[in-house]
Amino acid sequence: MMWNEVTRTPQGRPDPLGADMTLRILYADALDPGRVARLSDAGHDCRLRPELDAGTLPGALADVDVLVVRSTRVTRATIEAAPELDLIVRAGAGVDTIDVDAASERGVYVCNVPGQNAIAVAELTLGLLLAIDRKIADGVADLRAGRWHKAHYSKASGLYGRRMAILGLGDIGLAVGERASAFGIDVVALRKPGRSSEVLSRVRAAGIRFVDTREELLTGSDIVTIHVPSTPETAGLVDESFLALLPDGAIVLNTARGDVVDEVALLRALDERGFRAGLDVYSAEPSGGQAEWSSRLASHPNVTGSHHIGASTTQAQEAVADGVVAVIESYAAGEVVNCINLVRRPLGECSIVIRHRDQVGVLASVLTCLREGGINVQQMQNQIFDGSGPTAAVATIRTSAEPPAAVLGQLQAIEAVYHVRLQGS
Repeated sequence: MMWNEVTRTPQGRPDPLGADMTLRILYADALDPGRVARLSDAGHDCRLRPELDAGTLPGALADVDVLVVRSTRVTRATIEAAPELDLIVRAGAGVDTIDVDAASERGVYVCNVPGQNAIAVAELTLGLLLAIDRKIADGVADLRAGRWHKAHYSKASGLYGRRMAILGLGDIGLAVGERASAFGIDVVALRKPGRSSEVLSRVRAAGIRFVDTREELLTGSDIVTIHVPSTPETAGLVDESFLALLPDGAIVLNTARGDVVDEVALLRALDERGFRAGLDVYSAEPSGGQAEWSSRLASHPNVTGSHHIGASTTQAQEAVADGVVAVIESYAAGEVVNCINLVRRPLGECSIVIRHRDQVGVLASVLTCLREGGINVQQMQNQIFDGSGPTAAVATIRTSAEPPAAVLGQLQAIEAVYHVRLQGS
């Protein structure tokens, strides 16, 4: 994020000295006390309220600048009840528990901590796979009940040489692929343009192969593992047609989000085609940490399940907590990182590039000219040159329409403006 004329804090609050902000931070979920102390020691007002839930959270936000949540739902009502709220930090990667549209409408940044729990989720995914193949959970239950069934539990297919399809080769999917490859599993994923050189290097090192279509991905795969976010586009993605492409007896692993899987379709595949499933998430799972709950899918004999605990290791939680602190420290210093609700693509019809003297009031005059000409500013960046004396700056302003010649003339006539030019969209 770039600031104009003077150093500015996020949300446009002037900070002429360039000093970090002192923030009022509410933690609506538990966070490691050592990480909280790091922010408290820096002078921030840290409030730990892990007992809050979606219903009680709005009443605790009257003067809060930053809200940190993990599993607590942040609704539109919560955001509208928080007039001072500037930033919501999700202590994890997914933000499906936050009403992002409501935050965007009110100019509230929503940031996450991606990738910090990838290894933990990958470990659980492989653990579920091993438990399915070797019937570990059932075997433990029998041993604890005093039953010895060596003949029954000696029947396992083995994983070496099997084919695994990864749906969603992000941080978690890639970590799963690397570990599955170490077991001698043939790993395939969908080709996607724009992957970084670092990711492609890891893909090559793990021997992961790319295919071009979903049909190629699933056909002949003994295992499919799901690592996509919960979005309107992914809801019910694993449906009847998806499962039909897999061979009988396939294993479905889901440690992502419950609503990605059509549970009726999966139940049918478990009953009629010998599918097995390893699940950490469910479409209607309890929202709290403890509850009486009944699920036909979770209790199915072909399902090995866990309690939505993929990211719940000490290592992962410490890494996520460090990530939360880093996001807040950056924000206090005037930079927003890991923000998921800012437009990243260029907006507007054209860019106006203005080379000007770096002094107070120049950009104010520029914006006044544009306002009087009915031109809306949609994106703006101001870069200042380095030097021992007075320096110049270049403002690049993307606008809703191309300014007419009269407005361009007014911009050029501003005393401290050296040059104005249009840059096409």
